[in-house]
Amino acid sequence: MRTILVATLLLISLPLAAQPSPPSWAKEVVWYQVFVERFHNGDKKNDPRVEDISIAPLNQYPPAGWTVTPWTKSWYEQEPWASKAGLKFNEGIQFRRYGGDLQGLLDKLDYLQELGVNALFLNPINHAPSLHKYDATSYHHVDANFGPDPKGDLAIMARENPVDPATWKWTSADKLFLKLVQEVHRRKMRIIMDYSWNHTGTRFWAWQDILKNGEKSAYKDWFAIKTFDNPATPANEFAYAGWANVPSLPEIRKVDVKGHRVSGVPYEGNIHPAAKQHMFEVARRWLAPNGNVSQGIDGFRLDVADQVGLGFWRDFRKHVRSIQPHAYLVGEIWWRQWPDHLMDPLPYVKGDVFDAVMFYQVYRPARYFFAKTTMPIDAKAFKDSLTHHLNRLPESVRHAMMNTSSSHDAPRLLTDFANPNKYKFKATPNDDPHYFTGRPDEETYQRLRLYLVNLFTGVGAPQIWNGEEMGMWGADDPHDRKPLWWSDLKFDNEARNNFQPGTSPSDPVGFNPKQFEWYKKLVHVRRTQPILWDGKLEFLVAEGRKLAYVRSNDKGEILVLFNTGSERAQFILPRTGNYLELLTNKTLDVTKLWLDPQSAMILKKL
Repeated sequence: MRTILVATLLLISLPLAAQPSPPSWAKEVVWYQVFVERFHNGDKKNDPRVEDISIAPLNQYPPAGWTVTPWTKSWYEQEPWASKAGLKFNEGIQFRRYGGDLQGLLDKLDYLQELGVNALFLNPINHAPSLHKYDATSYHHVDANFGPDPKGDLAIMARENPVDPATWKWTSADKLFLKLVQEVHRRKMRIIMDYSWNHTGTRFWAWQDILKNGEKSAYKDWFAIKTFDNPATPANEFAYAGWANVPSLPEIRKVDVKGHRVSGVPYEGNIHPAAKQHMFEVARRWLAPNGNVSQGIDGFRLDVADQVGLGFWRDFRKHVRSIQPHAYLVGEIWWRQWPDHLMDPLPYVKGDVFDAVMFYQVYRPARYFFAKTTMPIDAKAFKDSLTHHLNRLPESVRHAMMNTSSSHDAPRLLTDFANPNKYKFKATPNDDPHYFTGRPDEETYQRLRLYLVNLFTGVGAPQIWNGEEMGMWGADDPHDRKPLWWSDLKFDNEARNNFQPGTSPSDPVGFNPKQFEWYKKLVHVRRTQPILWDGKLEFLVAEGRKLAYVRSNDKGEILVLFNTGSERAQFILPRTGNYLELLTNKTLDVTKLWLDPQSAMILKKL
């Protein structure tokens, strides 16, 4: 009897511990990525103060006279405090804060519902002094300035023993986030959080204990410390590893590492057990607040995943799925060798690590096909590249991939399409004085709209970086992190590259209704056509500037046609009969049709 009971328990628990397939909902979503500080300021009473802010290299505070930057101020115009301090543009911009917060996101959930997205990916909201918040002060608390009572929240944090979850309390910011989760779920949407388990910030509580107690600290083995200071010598010998050699981001210690670690290459290894346990407790806190999974988040986006060993990720997956069997885990893997070689996703999506990765790998060839660049490819090369990337993945994973084309770490799509450079190479005006940063021409808008048709009809879940649907433009980091162009705000005109010598024109800035409606239409097509969620992909035409493919399953088929050339092009449809053109809602009864230059159609067989 005992043997039967044990076997039964194993059968029940194993699927919860390590389901090899992504959650079924992952293929049905349209992702919307939110950078909270630049999304919307819903509560001006919690705006950050000077003491709340620091930037790299080590606890560098804002200059005298610092204030929150007005939301509608021209991006390239420096603040009086930055000019008075003699800061260069890229130095001063790191101190900028606009006051975006969780109330701002709550206030705009109706807007997101109107757009049609149904899954939110939040960049880090853990308590941290930087803009990006990958330099955590506390993993288990939401940033105090994202909530309604920063001063009270800091007092609550100070009374805890951060290593002991039994002492953890819920701050006002934490509670507001849980309200956000509840409101998101009420709208039948999903939400995931962004964490870096590879490093913390220098204000992190365990690191502060090390700075205070040195080798006597109980947390000295949590971090990759090379040498401690010798008090008998005048020099300070304290040395440690920081992520990407950044001293403000001390790395968590890796253990059980096999072989030689190479950045951009997966490796076998784990994380120091005590630090790992803390991370697991943090994950549990957000997946099942107060033990209630229904009130928790739907998964995690994991930062710089290649820097953490696969052993940790396997254990993390088991832990997360044991709490929330339907959680989604998406890893950030990117460059094996910048700027030419992207990482291979396959080691991360075999069913034991992540459900998906941010699939930049399929955006790069799409850009070279749809945009006008110095590295153009034709339809056949695009088809071959896409087929290569997709066919290497397990089928269920293909449909769950987060198809990322722009983010907080990449140029905005309009600017990426407006510049002919190699992808993510010299993609700021600092790196290339000729890099175009203003309003693109109409051809760029049209080329981007064609790419978006591909994004929303392709294999994998589309992702939107917040503000793309508003028609925002901007170069690579930090220019991709402008405050969003809400339609009810009037923005100053934006001068192009005005921190550089010489003069340049300025552009009117503001919400673009035409761009919003295009995104809204494509989101609607994606959400209402299940064939696009998991239908197989077959290319029908891939020659020159003509591209056509069909998405199909046992319930029907959808044809997608592109003419990215400069002349009209004819397409012969594979089957006779009526088709519904989903972009215009017009019914067609044709076997042949012509597409104008730079145009596309989405045809559903009736």
